[in-house]
Order: sequence, then structure tokens, then C-alpha cells
Amino acid sequence: MQTAGKSQSKGSGIGRHITVTGVLFSFAVIVAVVTIMVLTALERVAENSNILDDERSRETTIGALKTFEEQLGATLDDYAAWDDAAVNVYAADGMAWTVSNYGEMSVNSSLFDMAIVIDAEKKAIMAYRDGKPMEEPVTDFFAPSLWTLFDTVKAAGPADRPQAIGFVTTKRGIAAVGVALVRKKSGSLDVPAGQQRYLVFARHLDDDRVTALGQTYVIGGLRLAPPSFAADYLVPIVDPTGATLGKLVWISRSPGDIGYAQVRPMVIQALGLVGLFFVVLLVIGWLAGRRLKAEENSAREEALRDRLSGLSNRDGLGLAVDRFVVEARQTKRNVLLLYLDLDGFKEVNDSYGHGTGDQLIRAVAAGLDVLIPQGAVLARIGGDEFAIAFLSDSENAAALQLAEQILDFLVEPLEIGRRVVVVGASIGIAMSPSGTIGREELVRRSDLAMYKAKEAGRARMTLYDASMDADREQRNALELDLRIAIESGDLTLAYQPLIDAATHAMTGVEALVRWNRPGHGPVSPELFIPIAETSGLIESLGLFVLRKACETAKQWPNLNVSVNVSPGQFRNPAFTDYVRYVLKQTEIEAGRITLEITEGYMIQNPQRTRQSIERLKGLGVKVALDDFGSGFSSIGYLRQFGFDRIKIDRSLVMGVNEDKRQREMLQATVALARSLDIPVTAEGIETEEQAIAMRLFGCDCLQGYLFGKPVTSDLISEMLNERRAAEPAARRHIGAA
Repeated sequence: MQTAGKSQSKGSGIGRHITVTGVLFSFAVIVAVVTIMVLTALERVAENSNILDDERSRETTIGALKTFEEQLGATLDDYAAWDDAAVNVYAADGMAWTVSNYGEMSVNSSLFDMAIVIDAEKKAIMAYRDGKPMEEPVTDFFAPSLWTLFDTVKAAGPADRPQAIGFVTTKRGIAAVGVALVRKKSGSLDVPAGQQRYLVFARHLDDDRVTALGQTYVIGGLRLAPPSFAADYLVPIVDPTGATLGKLVWISRSPGDIGYAQVRPMVIQALGLVGLFFVVLLVIGWLAGRRLKAEENSAREEALRDRLSGLSNRDGLGLAVDRFVVEARQTKRNVLLLYLDLDGFKEVNDSYGHGTGDQLIRAVAAGLDVLIPQGAVLARIGGDEFAIAFLSDSENAAALQLAEQILDFLVEPLEIGRRVVVVGASIGIAMSPSGTIGREELVRRSDLAMYKAKEAGRARMTLYDASMDADREQRNALELDLRIAIESGDLTLAYQPLIDAATHAMTGVEALVRWNRPGHGPVSPELFIPIAETSGLIESLGLFVLRKACETAKQWPNLNVSVNVSPGQFRNPAFTDYVRYVLKQTEIEAGRITLEITEGYMIQNPQRTRQSIERLKGLGVKVALDDFGSGFSSIGYLRQFGFDRIKIDRSLVMGVNEDKRQREMLQATVALARSLDIPVTAEGIETEEQAIAMRLFGCDCLQGYLFGKPVTSDLISEMLNERRAAEPAARRHIGAA
């Protein structure tokens, strides 16, 4: 009986604890709901107050503009409909009166700052601004919409009021402009048709006048903004043709928000005090039971989590993939694994520092977390590498769809603090059908596929294929042989002539690297240069090409030499020092060397690009933009980076004689460069017609198979000797003639 009594007492205690906890929880919920309802009602009142005040500001601003315009109209009517004006303005000796009563009155006037008298043919008889004669023609100073007002006044009938007012753009900004026929106060005018004269007043809507309008009409922060400016509170300013000239924008006073901010703390305090005691009891009881369990789980999860991104780390991914593999064997589903490597992350770190790089990692992690399917595991497994693992009933379709969504997400610019960066991703995909492939092999395959995607041009996805293993072995062997070739100097250079467009004389050459791999034969630069980029050999390869080209060019004192520079070389802060060392070592004039870069690195790193170009040009070498027109090249790049030359991409040249639109685009591209005093080289010239067209468009230098394929240095020397030998004969022929 005693034991039974203890048991009953214990059970009653548990029941009371559950009941009290339930009551406390219910009361807390009620307090929370009431608080939310009260605050929501206050928010709606505040919103309505804001809307009413903003509408008042809008109507007031419209009225202020109208008043500004009407004040000018009233002033214009007083000065134009004036008996003395109807006599003196039309009189042959009335110019002094006109200047005194119209022109000189525009100085320090709050009513108008310009006064102009024009005849029926729109010719200015008198034009004053700020009390002084205008130097520029009226047609240059005002936008064409002025003449819309003039035509309206000129077309007005005898019974109509011959006056028109509107806003017009001038060289000084936006102005209220009025045009009126100079006439008697009664409206009559004894002047033959075609000899009428018109008075034009202008009153500029400058910053001071806009500020004065804001103060007069109590519109906070009223200012003038351009037509493209986006704002929540604005009134457009349109000219007589309906075109928007600018906008008056202001800052909302938000009186409702101010009142709500004042009341809200008191409401919360009042309701909070009612439930605080009960909520505290509830929280204390709940936290006491959760604390130990939370600390235990936190310690366990911390070991499997990446601290920077908050995602799973490599160990966490491994456990998740092992779990997926076991489940896949039981359910006959497939395990899909995506390996991601960010493109351009190193450049962000180098350009903006590791702090910005860390923010970028967190931003990418947050974006990927939104995209992954339910039940998937997202992990950060390295500096800029991520992985996604999940189970799927389909094979690769789900992984391909997810990879496409990730690529679409990363192609958009990311705002990191005050900077905007653009990164992409190379994605490798591997599958374990029904869990038949273990974690280590699955990771290896997806990693290999990811590197294949990066080699193929980045910003793309690649599925694992068994042939990739053989390709990897071949690539490793190719990389090893290339390293040996660079170290031993077994590479050669070919030189393609650069031709003067007018004389067809050879003015320079472009140095192009060639590799005859022992036991395999010639290897295309399109194959071994990307390998040099990804393996870190590009700097030593580029230094070899630059030194070899400079050494060879010493035997051609009248030729310039162009050398391509890869992004890998250009991003190296010590690249300028390497160039300086080669110039000193080979004792060649810096002005004969042109370094050609493509636009891809400029887009990602405009600031570092500008700095690198300035340092290189400080050495005396020239810098050219290669493949102009093949991507995102624009006038902004040409102005910003100060290139010494641009090279038109062969894709624009190929169809110049067949495609009218392409011909027009090419002509505009060359004209753009020439307008900035930048010489232009056209690549890919294969026919005489193309050469003639490019010369007529304004290209001063031509390059292509029509003038010569890339050849050895000996053949370049022979070509120069043949030309030198031909020149005396040509001069003798001219002399004999």
C-alpha cells in the first residue's frame, strides 16, 4: 500500500506539471496573439497616414511646378502685351529700348533669367542671359521643343491668346520657357504678316529654386533628378512634346511611421508586462530541459560543420554520402553527387582581400542552400569548393536540372558589401546506381568530372564518363612533357606578319608559340596552353615566349613584335618586373614590344587591370586589346584602360563582304576606336576584298593568311631581305621613268 501510494503521488505530480505547463503555454500564446493584433492595427493606421501624406506631397509638388510655370506666364504676358513694346520692339531704332527693358532686366531677376526677341523666321534679334548678351546661338542653347511652343504661338488666331508656356531643356538644365507675340495691351498689332516679333522668357529650375520650392510648400528633401532616376516619390517634368526631361523627387516624411515608432514601445511594454511573469516561468522550465541536450547536439554537429559557411564540412559530407549509399542499396534508388568549384574566386580574393572572399563564400552558400532539393546535403569541402549529395529515383536528370539552376544563379552579379562581383562555377556530376559505388569512388568521379568542366571553358557542368580516366592520364602525361619542354627550351616560335594597310609593307610580327612533342608530333596551342593555365605553367611559358621573341626581334630593327599575355600572367603582381627583366636582358627597345590581352580578365578585375596596364606602359611597352568585338568589349573599356591598339576579331572580318549588317557593325566598331585615337588592326584577312574593305573602314594594320601564315624567324628575315632588295630596283625604275 505504501509503494502504491508513492506511485500514485508521483503520477499526480507529473499530471499537474503537464497541466500547468499547458496553461502557461496557452496564456503565452494568447498574449502573443493579442500583441500581434494590436501592433498590426497600429501598423495599418501608420500606413494609411503615410499614404495620405505622400499623396499630399505629390499634389503639392504638382501645384508647385504649375505655379512656377504660371508665374513665368504672367510675367511674360505683362512684358509682351505692352503698348511701348509694340512700338519700340518693331522700330528700327528701338534696340536700345528692347535691351534696357528686356535684356538687362534678366540680371538677378527672380522672375526670369533669359530674355530673347525673335522674328517670324526664328532668327534672334536680341538674346540676353543673366543681363548679358548670349554668345551661343539660341538654337544651340535650347532643345528643339522650344520651337513647338513657338509654332503654337505663331499659329494662334487673332482671337486666341498668342502665348505658350512649357518646360524645355537648355544647356544649363531644365527651364520654364514662355513664348508670346509682342503686341499692344489690347491685343491688336499693326504689323504686316511675316514681320511679327516674339518675346521668349526662360526661368531655369536650378537647385536653389527647387530648394526654395521645397521650403515654401513644405516638401522634405525636394530635388531635381534625371529622367532615368528611380524613386518611390516623384513628379515628372515633361516638355511640350511629352518627353520626360527630369523628375522632382522628395523624401517621404512618413508621419505614420513616426507616430507608430512612438506608440509601439508603450504597447509592447503594456502587453509584455501582463504576460512576462508567466512567460518567464515557461521559458525557464523549457530551457532547463533542453539545455543539456542542445549542448550535446551542438558539440556533435560542430565537428561536422564548416565554421565559415555554416554548411557541412568534408567529414560531414562523407558521413552523409555513406548514409545515402546504404539507403540506396535498400531502396534501389540512386545517389547523385555534384562537385562545384567557383570560377574567379581567387581573383576576388586577390583584388578585394580575404574578408570579401569570406563574404562571397557565405553568400554562395546561402544561395545554394535555397536551390538544393529536400533531404539533400550541402557541404563546403575546400576553399572555394562545394558538394551536394542527395537520393533520387531518376538517374542524372535531377542532377543536371539542379546544376543548371546553380549555373543560372551564379551567372548573376553578387553584391558583397559595397562591391559587385561575378563568379561562375564548374560542376562535375557522378552517380552511384542503387548504391553500387562507394563513397570514395563516387567522390573521385565527381571531382574528375568537375575538372573536365573547368578545362572545357568553365561555367558549365559535366557528367562523369569512364573515358575521363584515360583522358586524365593523357593530360597528366602531356603536362609532364610540357613542363620538361619549357625547362629545356624545346619550344619554338612562329611569327605572323603585320602589314601596313596603305602600303602593304610589313611593320611588325606577332609571336606565336609552337610545340613539337617528342614521339607525338606537333601539339595545337589550343590544347597545351589551357593545360599550362590550369597547371601553373603559364607564367614560365609566357616568360619563355617573351624572352625568345625579344631576342629574335633584335635582328629586325624595323619591326615591332606583339606577344600574347594570358590572364594567369596578367594577374601576377610581379609580371611587370618579369617584363622589365626581359627587356633589360635582351637589350631591346621597349617601344617595339606590344603585349596583347583579352577582355575576360578585364571584366572580372577592372581595377587591377588598370593598375597593371599603367605599370607596363611605364616601362615603355605598348598594350593592345585582342579579339575586340568577340565578347563584351565596349567603349567603356577603351576609355578606361587606355589601350595603345585594338585588334578586331576575325569573326567580324569573315563576313564583311557578304553581310550588310556585319559590315555596318564592323565599320562602326573601327570608327569608335578611331574617334578615340586608337590604331586598329584587323585579324583574319584572307581575301583581297576583305583587305580593301578593312583599309577603307580605317584599319591601319592588317593580319591574316592573305599576307602570310605564321612562319619561322628565318623566313621573316628572307621576306625582309627580298623587300630591301626590291626597293633599289623600284627607285631606279622610277628614276628612269
